[in-house]
Amino acid sequence: MWVFRSTKIIIRNQEKFNCISKKCFRKHHSMSIAKSSVKSRIRLNLSDPSLTRLHIAGVAGLWMTLGQLEKLYPESAKRPSNLTWSRTPHSISLDWDGEEDFIVLDWLLKQSFKISDEGLIDLPGVNSQTGNIQTKIIKHLGIRGTFLQHNKSFKSAGNVSTVLIDEMEAIVLYKKVDEYAHQVFAKHLCNKQGQLLQEPIGIVGWLYPGAVIRHEVFREETKFHEKPELALALLFAPVACQYFVLGSHLEREKPHFILVIPQVTDLEAYAQHCWNLTDLDFDYFHASSLGDAGLRFLTYETNVQQTAFNPVERCLVILFGKAAWSKQQKTRTETAFLQASETVNSVYKLSCIFFPNYQNFKSKNETPIIANILRGIIADNLANSLPWWFNLSTKVQDNYLLELSNDDNQGIYKMISNSQWDIETQKLFIKCVHETLKIRYAKIYARTKEDEYVQIERENIRIVSQLKRCTNAVNFRKFIAEFWGKTGHNPILQEHLDEILSITSGIMDWKIAKDLTFIALASYPKIKTTESNI
Repeated sequence: MWVFRSTKIIIRNQEKFNCISKKCFRKHHSMSIAKSSVKSRIRLNLSDPSLTRLHIAGVAGLWMTLGQLEKLYPESAKRPSNLTWSRTPHSISLDWDGEEDFIVLDWLLKQSFKISDEGLIDLPGVNSQTGNIQTKIIKHLGIRGTFLQHNKSFKSAGNVSTVLIDEMEAIVLYKKVDEYAHQVFAKHLCNKQGQLLQEPIGIVGWLYPGAVIRHEVFREETKFHEKPELALALLFAPVACQYFVLGSHLEREKPHFILVIPQVTDLEAYAQHCWNLTDLDFDYFHASSLGDAGLRFLTYETNVQQTAFNPVERCLVILFGKAAWSKQQKTRTETAFLQASETVNSVYKLSCIFFPNYQNFKSKNETPIIANILRGIIADNLANSLPWWFNLSTKVQDNYLLELSNDDNQGIYKMISNSQWDIETQKLFIKCVHETLKIRYAKIYARTKEDEYVQIERENIRIVSQLKRCTNAVNFRKFIAEFWGKTGHNPILQEHLDEILSITSGIMDWKIAKDLTFIALASYPKIKTTESNI
């Protein structure tokens, strides 16, 4: 009995020892395998609900950059830690061997954010090797004026001014860059051991415009924080965004910059679209309003695309300007969200044809391109789902109507003629105003010597001044009644009296009638004419 019990105890102890030995072997073996085949990964997907529009733009920028780096380094063996990646229209995956995350990320950022021989920010992701100098300068100025405003994020190497634009020596000032924050950000993504951080990191305004520290005393508590992989995505947002210079001849101060953040739904389609935008001229990137910049971006169709369409239908537009509480840096002063449609696109494209920008190569102290303010007003109306001519009489600054060039007058006339009108009576009303002006001016021509149109200008100024003083429905009805009554017989008014009175009698808003009168006055040619062609 005693022998049996001793044998049983020995057997049990042996089984316990064998079990412990197996566990230790399995644990040691698994640890050895783990150390020899550590696989670091970063996954970014457009379906991630934590991504904002700027994050998505960053994912698109990374997608574009990896596409270009793949051409430069087709073999993963030539990349650090056997870095590989996979790209789909909606996601990105980064993989590499070992635990040297810093070396991998530092290499990736230094290859993605470079400096050109001209001292410009060079982004291989936008296929900068094939782009012209004008596009590169706008990209450089745009990033400098939006993301990298502070000297801590942008180390300058001096100023350069002379650039060849449209075969003319135009003065464009830009600061050469010696180093910028994107190139050295890998150290903020990794710990002291060089491994990718697992906890959120603090981000600042140059990485995400508007993400400022809310209270200096509680810096850590009020600072914006982001996951390291999402912070990596934000680094590439400047690659996918577009930049426009805001300015018109009515704004004498230095031009501000507009940041256009696309709402990307297909990474591959958007990348191909951006790669086809590298050869645009300096004129393209000048806008006179947020709507103008946004619609310019949304309606551009490259000729090299087989489908010839713009894959982006929506975008967020941000204006950077000086605020009273921030004199040194430009902050976000205005934002707009724009959505393209067939009707909006067609009308805006007409405005681009009829109201082009002006060249200003004579002045050394101003921008070489002046954006057309009329196109900006039209674009803002379209962006807000309003008629292109809505509130035009109040949006144009005082006396600007009298300073319109002949090209602008003709542009308004062509917009009236070529645009689709939801209510044909509105177009008929303009035709009636034109007929009234023709009769009035004909009487002046009859008693005026050839080429002496001073009286015509005086009459035009008087009519415009009276129209400006119309601040309510009663004043406007009095104005329009006298305008038609003093003219005499108007065949269009007589034939379509009921339809035209529907605009002026209060059935429609009197402001609409005022705007229609305004564009009719602005579009009527000031030279001798015998008929209306609308």
